[in-house]
Amino acid sequence: MKVINTQGKRKKAIARATLKPGKGKVTINGQYLTMYADLQTQLRMREPLLLAGDAANDVDIAVKVRGGGVQGQADAIRLAMARALVQHDGKLKTVFEEYDRLLLVADIRRKETRKPNDSKARAKRQKSYR
Repeated sequence: MKVINTQGKRKKAIARATLKPGKGKVTINGQYLTMYADLQTQLRMREPLLLAGDAANDVDIAVKVRGGGVQGQADAIRLAMARALVQHDGKLKTVFEEYDRLLLVADIRRKETRKPNDSKARAKRQKSYR
């Protein structure tokens, strides 16, 4: 089996995943998945592994992620891991698509840019006619 490299993006976060034969170990920036973030975020990142079942137990996944916030990074990691698992085992593609399409397709929404002379993207200055 060969080494598989994939990437996932969400907002400003970019995750690069490397999948190779192993014993089911998942590391993110050198830390084990169980030590990386809070429980809610860990469960979100674990979804592709749970859906893959036994296919995830015979490979090691190493992810490097940078940029963005905690949730953006979690979604980028999830996307990169799911794409790597699909390249490893093609049968998982239908499983992932039925569960959540965002496991394989990037969410392209970004923050709306600030407009000139206003503090935020949609906030307007208050007017007072007194």
